[in-house]
Amino acid sequence: MKFKFTLLGLLLLTINSVLAQIPTDYLSADFHKNRREILRAKMPANSVALVFANSIRNRANDVEYVFHQDPNFYYLTGYREPNAVLVIFSDNQTNEKGETYNEVLYVQEKNQRAEMWTGKRLGIEGAKKELGFSQAFNGIDFINSKMDFKKFDNVFIEKFNDDHRNSNKDKADVFDLVKSFKMASGYNPDIFLSPTKKYVYNLIKTTPIEKRVELSAKIKTYLSYYPELQDDKFIADYLKTDMALSSKDIQENAMLALQPKTNLDIDFLPSNLATMRETKTPAELKLLTKAVRISAVGQIEMMKAMKPDMSETEIQGIHEFVYKKYGAEYEGYPSIVGAGNNGCILHYMENNKTKVDNDLVLMDLGAEYHGYTADVTRTVPANGKFSKEQKEIYDLVYKAQEAGIAEYVIGNSMSKPNQVAIKIINEGLFKLGIIKSVDEKHNYFPHGTSHHIGLDVHDPGNYNMFEENMVVTMEPGIYIPEGSKCDKKYWSIGVRIEDDILITKNGPKNLSEEAPRTTEAIEKMMAKKSVLDNFLLPSLD
Repeated sequence: MKFKFTLLGLLLLTINSVLAQIPTDYLSADFHKNRREILRAKMPANSVALVFANSIRNRANDVEYVFHQDPNFYYLTGYREPNAVLVIFSDNQTNEKGETYNEVLYVQEKNQRAEMWTGKRLGIEGAKKELGFSQAFNGIDFINSKMDFKKFDNVFIEKFNDDHRNSNKDKADVFDLVKSFKMASGYNPDIFLSPTKKYVYNLIKTTPIEKRVELSAKIKTYLSYYPELQDDKFIADYLKTDMALSSKDIQENAMLALQPKTNLDIDFLPSNLATMRETKTPAELKLLTKAVRISAVGQIEMMKAMKPDMSETEIQGIHEFVYKKYGAEYEGYPSIVGAGNNGCILHYMENNKTKVDNDLVLMDLGAEYHGYTADVTRTVPANGKFSKEQKEIYDLVYKAQEAGIAEYVIGNSMSKPNQVAIKIINEGLFKLGIIKSVDEKHNYFPHGTSHHIGLDVHDPGNYNMFEENMVVTMEPGIYIPEGSKCDKKYWSIGVRIEDDILITKNGPKNLSEEAPRTTEAIEKMMAKKSVLDNFLLPSLD
């Protein structure tokens, strides 16, 4: 049989071949559209919301960091490129052609030369076809649109961190998009009160005038800790001893200060997106579960491969190799591999100890798969066997974790697992003689146990009650650094056990349970042969 290939046929074969090599399990355009619809339904009439993409970050000279999209922007669009802005309207708008629309995505422009260096861009047509936007334009069109933001009752944005670098190569990068918006909207950062200022203003508003002397003394103490309060006119006026205002006048002034005259709002989007993101849809759970299981397999393979002569960096590399083998694009956060005393540094990231010896090795790592990030920690003895003291501390942390996980029940307070863990750990530390009483204040367990995971390793949320389809970590720990006020036999022992727990109608489900957690199961796993046992590289000395 003979085949006759036309130019178009060859092109289609090439496209199909390329597409076959690209992951197909990303979130669908319908998922992102649904998220936008939910957000729009929360918006009051005559309002508009703007969400900007992340900017490109410079690593050094002309080298950039691998681009990572802003999680909220990705959540609402599925767009994975920089230099873009999403505009969502509460009400239908009409363009010059008489067409109605309620959202617009502005993307980075197609550029043949740029794409030759840094890869294909979706462009306008790609945004329409692949992301499902009926209205898509280039970023420069946003700048040239001269959109009248003053006509809206509310303009919802996220707080600008002003850390965007301006590129001379692109006239519509995020720097330019944000600058254009600020000019068009009359943005002034001074109109937004920090949480500290809001707190002090509310104190002034609610404190009776007869308590003014005591409150003034308290505020003066705050001034030494929070420099942002020192130049505040409202606070300065309140502190003046000759300010002869009634309690009613003070309250009215406070109300005015708390409600600046602007239609710009930086609270609506973070608050509502946090509520939306803290519970996961089935599509999200599929990706997040895969990220967690990849991370658990990384822990398993490292347990089998662990040797006392390994470096922290090598251990990190094996974890991350497993991630890449499964197609995880990134690590969800900088990998933490701390041996011995390094394991007592909560967010230790140097990972440069050249030999882990016979210490405990704390491995806190998580794969990011299609945007969703796991967070799994295991602590193992480098030589494969826990010493008596290591086992005592480890078993105490495990006991606290098991009791905490049992509290991951719909309707329970999210603070309950932490309270349970603190009680168990304090009782255990007292029994071991490490603290003098169960009520002694100490830093051996200095952090909380529970945070949401998702598009961020510390995903936003309201942290009130457990709800179905939340995924929350449970991570008690004990850290006894060298020089601690206890028996030296416990020095340099740092233990953290962290699992990712799905809240279900039938109780908690540990998504990372396949990575061993008990001392017995860890030792048994570490006794197994590793596929890397014979992976030997030539010496470079």
